[in-house]
Amino acid sequence: MKNYKIIVQYDGSKYKGWQKLKDSDLSIQGKIETVLSKMSGEEIQVIGCGRTDAGTHAENYVANFHTNSRMSPKLILNHLYEFLPQDIVVRSVEEVDERFHAQHNAKAKTYVYSITKGKFRNVFNRKYSFHSEEKLDLVQMKNAAEYLIGTHDFQSFTSLKEGSKSTIRTINSLDIIENGMVIEIIINGNDFLLHMARLVVGALLEVGKNKIKAIDVQKILNEKKRTEAVPMAQPKGLCLRDVKYSF
Repeated sequence: MKNYKIIVQYDGSKYKGWQKLKDSDLSIQGKIETVLSKMSGEEIQVIGCGRTDAGTHAENYVANFHTNSRMSPKLILNHLYEFLPQDIVVRSVEEVDERFHAQHNAKAKTYVYSITKGKFRNVFNRKYSFHSEEKLDLVQMKNAAEYLIGTHDFQSFTSLKEGSKSTIRTINSLDIIENGMVIEIIINGNDFLLHMARLVVGALLEVGKNKIKAIDVQKILNEKKRTEAVPMAQPKGLCLRDVKYSF
């Protein structure tokens, strides 16, 4: 049996996220498994590098699957391109060591949250960025970001029920970059909890709008409890950019 690693790019606008759901066929995992299973004549389980929220996107999502099929990586790639929906593209297929596991071997992930600013809206980025007419205080947002870098208990920045699993995670870097009419919040961490990236962005946006102070982000983090002071950022602005492995 062969183990294949795939890199997936998708527009998640109409999907419920990566993970296959019992009550819906609108998942990225489900769409890919359906195509691969029909291709190979066997039931294929695709292992993803982690969950992604409904409505979010990915540039380089990593997954793997095992199969007895003798089709070459190139033929598998072409088959996926032909039969997957147009908003899901498998960018590469390669045979890897049988021990490779897309989730367990992941060491770091990078998410990017895109914000367009100003009065004018653009139809071509409407599905992929959050639009803000308010002027954001980027200096204070960067000050707030400093409190989140490092290893912390992120219970205040997840929708997980308290005690369901460890909420200690490490944010390696958190950069806020302005380029013309676009602001990118780039978060690199060892792993992300349910809704963690969107809640971190939500807190930074509240600081940028002067609704809370930068120091309040540290207080919220230390409280280890979800609060209404941190709204969840809209999903459409969030994209998984990269996943790193040491395997």
